[in-house]
Order: sequence, then C-alpha cells, then structure tokens
Amino acid sequence: MKMIPVLICALISLSLADNDLDTLYPELEHSRTIYVTENGPRLSVVAEQSKVLSRRGGNATLPCKIQRDQSLAPNRKMRIKWTKLTSDYLKEVDVFVAMDYHKRSYGSFHGRVHLQGSFPMDASLVITEITLEDYGRYKCEVIDGLEDGTAVVSLNLEGVVFPYFPRLGRYNLNFYDAERACRDQDAIVASFDQLYEAWRDKLDWCNAGWLSDGTVQYPITTPREPCGGKNTVPGVRNYGLRDKDKNHYDVFCFTSHYKGRFYYLIHPSKLTYDEAVSACQKDGAQIAKVGQMFAAWKLLGYDRCDAGWLADGSVRYPISRPRRRCSPTEAAVRFSGFPDKKHKLYGVYCFKGHN
Repeated sequence: MKMIPVLICALISLSLADNDLDTLYPELEHSRTIYVTENGPRLSVVAEQSKVLSRRGGNATLPCKIQRDQSLAPNRKMRIKWTKLTSDYLKEVDVFVAMDYHKRSYGSFHGRVHLQGSFPMDASLVITEITLEDYGRYKCEVIDGLEDGTAVVSLNLEGVVFPYFPRLGRYNLNFYDAERACRDQDAIVASFDQLYEAWRDKLDWCNAGWLSDGTVQYPITTPREPCGGKNTVPGVRNYGLRDKDKNHYDVFCFTSHYKGRFYYLIHPSKLTYDEAVSACQKDGAQIAKVGQMFAAWKLLGYDRCDAGWLADGSVRYPISRPRRRCSPTEAAVRFSGFPDKKHKLYGVYCFKGHN
C-alpha cells in the first residue's frame, strides 16, 4: 500500500519536469528521437573493379580484398566463399570455398579456379580456361566469426550477339529449345546486358528472341511500322517474362573467341550439304557452326563473298568490307536461307579446332 503514494509522487515529478522543459525550451517538440551510435563493421569486403573483361579460353582475376579491424583476434577459420549468381538471381552456384588450408572447387569450375593470395587479405579469385558459361556475376563472401561481408563482381567476355532461328522457321523455339539451339551453334543464350551492348553497336533486328533471364526482347535502331511503330524511339523492345515451356520465339545467342581456324574450303565444284560435311572431314576439320562464322566475322574481321554451307543446314557468308554485290550497304553475315540440302549450289565453311 505504501508503493501507491510513491508512484503518484514520481508521476507528478515527471509531469512537472516536462512542464518546466516546455517552459524553458518552447521550441522543442513533444516527440523526441534518441540516437544510439554503434561502432561500424569490423570486417568489410571490397571489389576494386565491379567488372572484369576477358575472352573464351583466357584467364581472369575477380578482385576481392578483405579489410579487417586489427582489434579482431587472428582467426584461422576465416571462410572465403565464391558463388556465381544465376541470370534471374534466384539461386547461387558454388564456385570455390577456402578455410585455412582447406580448399575446394565445384562443378565445371573444378581445377580451373584458385585464390590469387598475393597478400594475406587478398581473396581475389583466378579463373583459367574461361568458357562461355563463365560469363556472369560472382559473389565473394567472407565469414570471420560473427563478422561477414560480401562483394559482387561481373565477368564480361569479348564476343558477338547474333539472332538465330532454326530450319523450322521463325518463332519455333521455347526457352529450352533456344538454349539447345545456341549450344549447337557454339554459343549460349545472350544476356540482356549483352543484347543492350549489341544494340549500342547498331544491332537492329525486328524479331523477338529469348534472353538468358527468360525475357523476350529485340533491338531496334531504326524505328519502323512492323517493329513497334515508326514514331517510337530506338531501343530494346521488351515483351517481359514468358512461359519457358509454352511460348515460342527466336533466340539471341552470344559467342566469343575460339581456339581454332575458321575458313572457306577451296573445292573444285559446288557441293550438296552431305558432300560439304564430307569435304570438311577429309580436310581434317568439321563443317563450321553459325557462331563460329559470327565470331570470325566480328572478332577477326573475316571477309568472304562466297556463300557456303554451315552445320545447321543454312547458307551464309561473312562480309566485313561492304562492296558491290557483297553486302554493299553494311558489314554483316549475310543469310541465304535453308536451301534444299540436295542442291549442288554452294561451297562450305570449315572449322579446325586447336587443343
């Protein structure tokens, strides 16, 4: 019973104190915010470059530097983990893990990745013998007891984007068919970033195609009625995400440098498709793929005005120096269609790989 008068006195004192403050400081608001300052993170992870450029078959170092408070006790169990982010950011693929003397690489990266380790706090990842599939964003994560930090680095590849549709005709590929179609042409499905860079490099294509994130888009540099309207602005047109099983479109593929020789086979006569395949084999090579022609044209400046068979049954020829009768208005890989494979009207392009 003695507590009640004490509580009442305390409440009255607080009320009087508040009234005194209001009288002395009328400009103060009744609601007050109290800020509590804590020490900053004792460990951080920094990538000095957000993007690294390489090529297929080359090497790359993805930067990752650990900044650690010197007050932290040494920790032999500090864990460094590299993962690759999928194009839709829905999951991460394990690449490499290191803790003290224990190190492990995963999947297709096995035997091709290691830490640079040029100084004690260097967690940079070295990737060798780069493949097309290595393109993308990587996360460096460091865990040191209760402290952790992350950084993200993009690995970009020198290469070329090209639109593709199969012999069946336009808009016949669901997403998974599109992935196979690009692989068959020595390529992968292009990302939006790769298509955007190709558009900036003047790629203009009116047919919608799959991209690696499951969206369907197409690049327009010259607006016109059949391609979104004549009065629209140039840009990459976006159909958004589509059902990967049910919807059918073309595809934009991406390829990079190759190890080998792409060439037009000098032959005394024109060839059917089967004769073209045999002619390359007799020359110790394989009939070339569409991606190999685009890579030779874009990255090596290959120029040949002879139409020739390619592995998918199409007939094409690469022109890097426009001239009369040979793509007079622009540098391009010219497409002559998918003719009857029994027609004896064309030469052949071959590819001889170098191990």
